[in-house]
Amino acid sequence: MENTIRNQVLIVEDDDNIRRFITLNLENSGFKTTEAANGKIALQKFAATKMDVVVLDIMLPDMDGFTLCQKLREIDPEIVIIFLTARGQDLDKIKGLELGADDYIVKPFNPLELVARIRTILRRTQNVVDAQRKIIEFGSIRLDLDANKLFKNDCQIELTPKEYYMVKAFLENPDKTLSRNELLNLIWGEDYVGDTKTVDVHVRRLREKIEDDCSKPQLIETVWGLGYRFRKDC
Repeated sequence: MENTIRNQVLIVEDDDNIRRFITLNLENSGFKTTEAANGKIALQKFAATKMDVVVLDIMLPDMDGFTLCQKLREIDPEIVIIFLTARGQDLDKIKGLELGADDYIVKPFNPLELVARIRTILRRTQNVVDAQRKIIEFGSIRLDLDANKLFKNDCQIELTPKEYYMVKAFLENPDKTLSRNELLNLIWGEDYVGDTKTVDVHVRRLREKIEDDCSKPQLIETVWGLGYRFRKDC
């Protein structure tokens, strides 16, 4: 399943028609976009908004794309940069890649190819970041184990400690049915002697926070007679 977080793409292109063409295709594919017609505007917008990707032309009116690429890399060494330019000479490609570009696409181009390349690079780079940060992510739900924070659609959800450990148990065991006793042992400890109904209460509260409609839960599924299961395909 595609990541549901809408990555932010900065499109730096001085040709208005081409810039709008790129913007429409990326937005239709689920990306957020910001436009810049020259390098100066691009740097201003890059500083103002957290970007995930920069689609960059080489021939800009105020500075060339190679210079802008270097400046962007100085600001954010992890930013994904893709050159999209009419300059298809091998020397230009080599220079762009040596300056830190992640990819180089020559005009005219297929917009579907651009989308596919962006997604491929993001998937690869974000998997590396997630591995380093200990992230568990399924669809719209993302759990940051280092920060002990839960996000849905990139918005943080406030949890009590017990709710946090419950969602952690579910996400660490996707598609596995966890019995009430298993959840009690994982969250409250094996010495807990209280009623298993406390699990039901916490599941209900957690559903109220993460489900689109808690009366018709799609993420945390009741397995009648057995317990609960987190569905990773939702």
